[in-house]
Amino acid sequence: MVDRSAESWYPTAAYLYVLHLDDLALAWEYLRRHPDYRRDWLRRLHQPDAAHHWGLRMLEDPTLDARDAHPAWFPGHPCTAQLHSDIDPPQDAVAFEFWRIPGQKQLIHDGRRLMLATQWPGCCLRLTLAPNLVDGMAYVYAIRACDMPCARHCMLRVELDKLAVSSEGTPAAVVRPRPAPTTLQELNTLQALDATLAGASLREIAEGLFGVDAVVAGWYADGGLRSRVRRLVRRGLTLMRGGYRRLARVK
Repeated sequence: MVDRSAESWYPTAAYLYVLHLDDLALAWEYLRRHPDYRRDWLRRLHQPDAAHHWGLRMLEDPTLDARDAHPAWFPGHPCTAQLHSDIDPPQDAVAFEFWRIPGQKQLIHDGRRLMLATQWPGCCLRLTLAPNLVDGMAYVYAIRACDMPCARHCMLRVELDKLAVSSEGTPAAVVRPRPAPTTLQELNTLQALDATLAGASLREIAEGLFGVDAVVAGWYADGGLRSRVRRLVRRGLTLMRGGYRRLARVK
């Protein structure tokens, strides 16, 4: 049997950052693992329209994980907050102050719009900035109109609530509760997907995810552990091969 313990997918600690990703970031994690996408990235100078095939405005470097990459999805997420100048501001209007927005900030221009991605412990916020918005100007928030706006309004409020920490400064760390089972599932799925792409068997994947002792004790022909690993592999391949679009809300 091949010793997989030295391979990059084997240590679960390398995937802990996945526990703090939102749907857009998770979508990127699955897409960037697709072999055909990685090929398109290498040939990007010869295939400028390849990005739209993957649901992106422009190709992003697949060697960058979601902590460093900020892909521009096409079209943009419907609940992403947009910032516009206020055409009729009151006297006590709050001014847009770029440097008061908390977190590590990155500006991305995809040819049509300027996007701001900011991250701080336990949070990632994405905003689209209107061309006429400048620092010190009164501003308003906007989302796209739709037939059922209530859900989007709630999503927008959640996003904007993240900015409430700006008045108190960016926290150095955040104490979070134990990850939910669904969050742990994403970590296990990505680890299992990487192992599959590296040629590992189901048993080798189980040993990397759950330990040798657990495999020895629970590796039955159609038992729980083997079935669980099989489901993780199938889920990872499905998300990589197009299921990521549901997470990113692109067609």
